[in-house]
Amino acid sequence: MKILVTGATGKLGSKVVETLLKVVAASDLAVSVRNPEKAEGLKNRGVEVRQGDFDHPETLTTAFAGVDRLLIISADGDNETRIRQHTNAVAAAKQANVKFIAYTSLGNASESSLFLAPVHRATEEAILKTGIPYCFLRNNWYLENEIGSIQGVLAAAPWVTSAGTGKVGWALQQDYAEAAAAVLSGSGFENTIYELSGEPITQEELAAALGSVLGKEVVVHQVDDAAYADAMKSAGVPDFVVPMLVDIQKAIRDGALDIESGDFEKLLGRKVTPIGEALAQIVSGLSNK
Repeated sequence: MKILVTGATGKLGSKVVETLLKVVAASDLAVSVRNPEKAEGLKNRGVEVRQGDFDHPETLTTAFAGVDRLLIISADGDNETRIRQHTNAVAAAKQANVKFIAYTSLGNASESSLFLAPVHRATEEAILKTGIPYCFLRNNWYLENEIGSIQGVLAAAPWVTSAGTGKVGWALQQDYAEAAAAVLSGSGFENTIYELSGEPITQEELAAALGSVLGKEVVVHQVDDAAYADAMKSAGVPDFVVPMLVDIQKAIRDGALDIESGDFEKLLGRKVTPIGEALAQIVSGLSNK
């Protein structure tokens, strides 16, 4: 059985690959990357490295040849670019006769109000149209997305948010990676959807958990969208990114990521890493840099 992971040198992809290497032989694993030089380390460990570029579909058809189980990790970029790239990848999987597609989607993708949701809806629909057995891994929100705010707190800044009492099902990328690896290396996951969400908590609750890790109170500033945008600009966030961050805060405020689910446990065979432990891991990682 040949398993292939796209985006394998990225933050999530590299974690999926490392997790898979604990349970499958390196010879059963392939990766598709835009720049094979970045995957030289994997090649040296016996993983087959294939060149594949979502903007060049002909490379993907070759990269996906002979693949039984494919993980398409959602790409970065604006919505239009991502939809085009994902559609290319799905079409190539169909052309290469891939037997199973797992896809890293978004929590509640079919109904979500989050501005990122159209990408994931379009990709899920494209996969469904192929008739290839699938598993949609609807990832809620990576705790690592909050590293900028955590670094701010470490530098004595307050936790700034315009999300109000909206809740998020944060979890570590490692937990999402292990869930994906379980699907790719296991069986019985054909035509399934998993809502992968940690316990939904508010920004205040997250900040309080961070305060417990740091042994100090973390002050939370609840602001409106305009003030949040100003705070992000002052923190050095590029101008083109700021509206996206504001949209994310608004979607959280409206409940887009408040998703209760026990699906993580089904795939991991354990509870998701507790938020305090997860934050401690991130803080430790930042302290060691």
